[in-house]
Amino acid sequence: MVRLDEIRPNEVAVDAPAPRDAGLVYIGVIRTPWTSRLECPRQGRDDGPPCRIEVFPPWDQALDGIDAFSKLEVLYWLDRSRRDLVRQSPASDGRTKGTFAIRSPVRPNPIGTSIAVLDGREGNVLLVRGLDCLDGTPLLDLKPERSQFKPIAPPQKGDFETGRG
Repeated sequence: MVRLDEIRPNEVAVDAPAPRDAGLVYIGVIRTPWTSRLECPRQGRDDGPPCRIEVFPPWDQALDGIDAFSKLEVLYWLDRSRRDLVRQSPASDGRTKGTFAIRSPVRPNPIGTSIAVLDGREGNVLLVRGLDCLDGTPLLDLKPERSQFKPIAPPQKGDFETGRG
């Protein structure tokens, strides 16, 4: 069950260091039907409800050509997540795992990722399904989902001598 800010048995919280500015820029905002973590799905699904990704100017110009892809990697800042747990009990049974071994939104740098199905575009707004974040979540980045690209061949022996690597 999703919880708000309580510590479950055997979980470990630490005094997190003060954040330093990494130079991140919010490029938009995500609109979803969920306003509480208690109602938000734990993982996005392709058949989930429609959501909107609103890209702010001047970044909306970077959407040119995105319509050619059916799925997007969406990166967002989980601005309402705590950042201090190093061990968590996802099943609430007292057994814990390290934060980096689970997909909890509670992370030292709360960056969320989803693979979203692109249903359409209306100017600076992308219509998508498959998100698992709260309404108003800040958008960090968008990328075409990697499986839609042909892998780049690794350099071959001799490429460096010929200037191709």
